[in-house]
Amino acid sequence: MMKFARLAKFTAAASIAALALTGCGGNGNAADANGDVTLRFSWWGSESRSAATQKIIDAFEAKNPGIKIQGEYGDWGGYWDKLATQVASNDAPDIIQMDDKYLREYADRGALLDLSDIDVSKFDEAAITNGTTEDGVVGITTGINAMAMMANPTLFKEAGVELPDDKTWTWDDYSDISAKITKNTKVFGATGPNEPAGFQFWLRQDGKSLTTAEGTLGFEPADAVSYFEMLKGLMEAEAIPSASGIAEDQSPGPDRSLTGTNGAAMGMWWTNQLTALSGASGEDLVPLRMPGRSGEAGGSQTFFKSSMFMSATKGTKHPEEVKKFIDFMVNSEEAGLLNLADRGLPSNLDVRKAVVAALDGADARSAEFMADIEDEIAAAEPVPPRGFSGLQDILYRYGLEVFFGRLSTEDAAQKMYEEMKIEIS
Repeated sequence: MMKFARLAKFTAAASIAALALTGCGGNGNAADANGDVTLRFSWWGSESRSAATQKIIDAFEAKNPGIKIQGEYGDWGGYWDKLATQVASNDAPDIIQMDDKYLREYADRGALLDLSDIDVSKFDEAAITNGTTEDGVVGITTGINAMAMMANPTLFKEAGVELPDDKTWTWDDYSDISAKITKNTKVFGATGPNEPAGFQFWLRQDGKSLTTAEGTLGFEPADAVSYFEMLKGLMEAEAIPSASGIAEDQSPGPDRSLTGTNGAAMGMWWTNQLTALSGASGEDLVPLRMPGRSGEAGGSQTFFKSSMFMSATKGTKHPEEVKKFIDFMVNSEEAGLLNLADRGLPSNLDVRKAVVAALDGADARSAEFMADIEDEIAAAEPVPPRGFSGLQDILYRYGLEVFFGRLSTEDAAQKMYEEMKIEIS
C-alpha cells in the first residue's frame, strides 16, 4: 500500500516538474466553424456541487453565446494526479478549481495564468492575498470557510449523550463523548482526523504552526509525538474506528464517508461541506467548534481559510474568455445564488450578503456558524510553501503506522518530521 502511494505521488510530482520541458503550452482548444470558443473547466466535489456548477455553466453560456464550457470533474482522490498528468502532457483544462495545498506547486513552475486584471475590489484583503504569489494573482478565492466538527444530533440522542458546549470543550471531552457514543450505539463516536487540519489545530493550540511564512516547518518532533499519542488514545478507547477503518475513511468524499453515511456521530469537515454531508446522511448535521486544550472560550484557535480558488492554465488559447468565466463565477450574484455556500461563503462581499439572505437548511447553519465564530478567529495559517501538498499524505501515512502498531509514536514523529523537511525544502 505504502509503496504504491509513494509511486503515485512520485508520478504526480514528476508530471508537474515536466512543465519545464513542455513549455506550459495550451490545450489545443480553438474556435469552431461557427466561431464559438470551448473552454474546459475541471473541478472536484460532491454530486450537489456538480449539479450547481452545471447550472452556473448554463447561466454563463446563456449570457455569452459565443463561449461554451466543457465540464470535467471527479472526486478529490484522483483529481490531482490527473491534473498533473494533463498539465505535463500539454492537455491542461483552461480553468482549474485549485486548492491552496497545490497553488504554489503549479504557480512556481509557471503553469498558471496571471489573473490580476479580474475585479476583486469587493473582496477582503486576505482573500486576495491568499491567491497571490510573486507571479501575480494566480488564484481567485471563491469563498472562505472554517474547519468544524460536524455532529449528528440523531446519533447523539440514540446514545443518550448531550451535544457538548463547543466553546470550552477539550480533546479529553471529545474522547469521552466519542467513546460513550461508540459504546451505546452501533456506530463510532467520531471518525479519524482530517489532515493536515487536525495537526494544524493541535499545533495552533500550543502557539505553533505546521509551516511558517518562511516556508519551513513550524514544529518539533515532540509536538508530533503528543499528537500521535492523543490519536492513538482515541483509537484504543474505541472513540474512533480501528486502524483499517480509519484507512478506509481517508479518501471518500462527503457522500461516501462515515459522516455522510451515518457511520459516525462526529467528523472533521470544512463548513462548505455541511450541505453535501447533510444531504448524504439525511440528517441535519450541526457544526461545532474544534476541541481545544485549555478549556477556555476561544481555545480552539479557529481560523478562516480560502475554501478553494479559480485558477487558469497559463498556456490557454483563450485567456480573455477564461477570465470572463472566472469573473462570472466569483463576482456574479446569479452564480453566487447557485453556488450558495458550497464553495465557501462568497469572497465578493456584495454577493455574500445576497447569498446569506437566501440561505436555508444546511447552508444557513453553515453561515450562522461562521458568523458565530467570527469574533474568535485567530490568525490565518501562513500561505503554504511549495511541497505542502505532500504533507497531507505524509501525515496520514505515519498516523497509520502508529495506528497499526508498526511504529512507536516517537519513531513515527521523528521519521515524519525528517520526511516533511525534505518535502518542502
